[in-house]
Amino acid sequence: MEIEISKSKFKAHALEIFRHIEKTGKPVVITDNGTPTLTVTRFHPKPLDALARLKGSVLRFDQPLAPVDENWEADA
Repeated sequence: MEIEISKSKFKAHALEIFRHIEKTGKPVVITDNGTPTLTVTRFHPKPLDALARLKGSVLRFDQPLAPVDENWEADA
């Protein structure tokens, strides 16, 4: 069940409302003259993409332009 609260009550009790959202994870709907206008929810960070996860993982690469010694065959 979502909690609805008016803008004026939200302004007066914002810190208390933030703590409630952090504790329960339930969103709070902010209303303006009885009409829902905003939703305050807990933040969920997005998982990093593959490149971001690999950033900084190569510790040393001595010869980046050296040819590869192995035989590579393309599937035809």
